[in-house]
Order: sequence, then structure tokens, then C-alpha cells
Amino acid sequence: MENLFDSELQERLVQYARIDTTSGEESNSAPSTSRQFDLLNLLEQQLNEMGAQEVVLKEYGAVLATIPATASSDAPTIAFLAHVDTTESFNGSGVKPIVHYNYDGGEIHFPENPELVLSPAEQPYLAGKVGEDIITASGSTLLGADDKAGVAIVMTMAKHLLEHPDIPHGRIRIGFTTDEEIGRGVPQTLPSDLEAEFAYTLDGADLGEVVDETFSANKGIVTIKGVSIHPGEAKDKMVNALHLAAKIINTLPHMTLTPETTSGRQGYIHLYQLNGTAAEAEMHFILRDFDESLLKEHGKLLQDVCEIVQKTEPRARITCEIKHQYRNMRIWLQEDMRPVELAREACRQIGIEPFSKPIRGGTDGSRLTEMGVSTPNLFTGMQNYHGPLEYISVQDMRRSTEMCVKLVELWWAG
Repeated sequence: MENLFDSELQERLVQYARIDTTSGEESNSAPSTSRQFDLLNLLEQQLNEMGAQEVVLKEYGAVLATIPATASSDAPTIAFLAHVDTTESFNGSGVKPIVHYNYDGGEIHFPENPELVLSPAEQPYLAGKVGEDIITASGSTLLGADDKAGVAIVMTMAKHLLEHPDIPHGRIRIGFTTDEEIGRGVPQTLPSDLEAEFAYTLDGADLGEVVDETFSANKGIVTIKGVSIHPGEAKDKMVNALHLAAKIINTLPHMTLTPETTSGRQGYIHLYQLNGTAAEAEMHFILRDFDESLLKEHGKLLQDVCEIVQKTEPRARITCEIKHQYRNMRIWLQEDMRPVELAREACRQIGIEPFSKPIRGGTDGSRLTEMGVSTPNLFTGMQNYHGPLEYISVQDMRRSTEMCVKLVELWWAG
């Protein structure tokens, strides 16, 4: 089974990573980029070819399918999901995956960026992967293991279960979503379309990780309308929107409330985009915290700062809108920890010690859990995601696949 899984997982990740599926926050379409359908169409075809049932490609951008139950039981329907899109924060076009077989423990260099080095001295997790097969990109792009590793794992698990009806399990649903990287991966109809009582996302990192707590998240959009006039006639007339944006940035706390100055359970306010001209500017912030009351405080702080800057220049117009994104899945999971406990037990039964820690981010599972489908997040092995140093061990992916197979058996056994 190990060699079969290793080969299939490698081939699938390499195939999927080559397809550009970058999502785009500025787009209002669903999915945000049509190129995500390039992978969705392929997955729909492959699921049909392997014999999955009820395979459907939803117009909003999701492929759903069923693996029928192989044994009668009272087991609930469970789902396994992964997202096909990759982040727009780094180039995801023209990905050329490289497989470093039987990793020797040394530095990994990249043919398209000779100055880029993946070093075990700086990457303790990599140092523990000697003898395993490591997949990277070529140096000019990300790899896209976030979350095409998850896609490869779910597809490999599905094929294995369909080929081995002797493995007892209940009804299983498969789902591949879009736009997770921009926080739009779970439309309102997905929970009902999924038809599952519990679910798992394959979108985690280190071997053995079972995520049951995430950030809660809001988005802040600040719009600044200044007074535009020719700079030659601007004395006592112009109000520069970019200058007011700079005042907002400088008024916010820099040393205690930004991603680069926080860790652990500390939340933050993160300015990640600033667009505009002297006439009008728009600032995009993400607000994060594990505690709901602290998250509200971050939003109020941003609004208060905008009001302060507004008072310094009444001729301008500054607005601050706070939008709901997702919430800490722990709020709901703690009411019924079965999906978490069974995932941990599945790890133990295949010889992996599970661990859980709050993650400083969110998943589609955060939204699904909030919407009524409890959805912890499981490890894939992905490392350094969202950048050119991204890598993953094929053997970590194999262990994740084995865990998923064991997990469906545990749900059947009750």
C-alpha cells in the first residue's frame, strides 16, 4: 500500500500543481477566477473514471461526489474536503514541480532562482525528512501544496476506498471548493449540498496535526475621499487622501498589534493592501483574534483611529466598514468533540502521535463549522506555503491518506 500511495500522491500533486488556479480578491464572480474550473473539470472527470457516484460540478465552483457505504451501520455521513485555489500573494502561474527523491539532508537549490536556498539548518521540520521524497517548485513560483496536497490526498483516499469495498465504512462525501484563500470558499448552499453531518478539511501542516481551534476573522475596509485639485493650485485647497492613509497607519499601534509583532494567542490588525491616488484611497485590513470580544476591540480601534484622523481634516470623508469573515471553530466543536477525538484516534492507530494547537489562520472548516457542519482540519505535510520555499514530503501525504482511510473505519465502528 505504501508504494502505491507514494506514487499516486506524487503524480497527482505534480499534475494538479501545474494547473494555475490562483484566486482573485478583486473579482466579484464565483469562483473569483475562471481558471479554477481547469482543475475542477479535471477532478470531475477523474472522479467519474474511478467510479464515484453522484459526481456534480456546481456552478458556484465546487465538485461534489459520493463514495457509497460498504457496510450497514448507524454511522453518519462524513465528508472530506480540500480547496483547489492558490493564493495570489505569490506567483502561481507556470509552476514546475521538482521531486527530490530520497532527500539526503542537505540544502535544496532551485534552478530558476540560484540565490534561493531551502536549508535544513533553518527548517527543522525538513531536517527530519532525510530519506523521504520532497517536492518543491523551481524557484520562481509557489508550489501550491496549499491545498493541492489536500486535493491529492482526498482523491487518493477516494480511489482506494472505491477499489476496496472490503473496507467497512458508511456513506462518504467528497468536496473540492474554490476561493478558500480569499475567504469565499463556503457559499451559503454548500452545507446543504454537501449532505454531511460531519466533515474534515485536508488543509493542515505538520504530521499529526488535528486542528480544532482557529482565529476568528473580520475584514476592515477604509475608504478615504480627499479633495483633488491641480498641484500647482493646491495651496490651502488640496486634501491628499494618501497622506490621510499614512496618518491612519502611523496612528495604529505598530509594536504590539501587527502580525510581525504577535504570536501564539495574540491577535492583530494587518494592513495588507493600499490602493489609490491623492483624490481617493482604499485600505484593506484583516482583523484576527481567538477571542470574540478582542476581535470586536480590534475593529473598534480601527474605527476610532479613522474618526481621529477624520477630525484632523473635516473636508475629507473617511469611512470604515467592518465585515464578518469567519469564526473560531472551537466555539462549536467543543459541544461535540467526536470528529476531533476520532481523528486523533485514527492517528494513533497508524502510529502517529496527534497534536492540536490554535492556528493563526482559518480554513473552509471554520465557516462550515459555524454554519452547522463540524469540520476539524487535518494535516497534509505542507510547509512554507504561500512562497517560493514551499515544500512537502510525499511520505507525509501518504500518512495523511492512511489516517483518512482509518478514520472512515472508526466512524463506521462507532
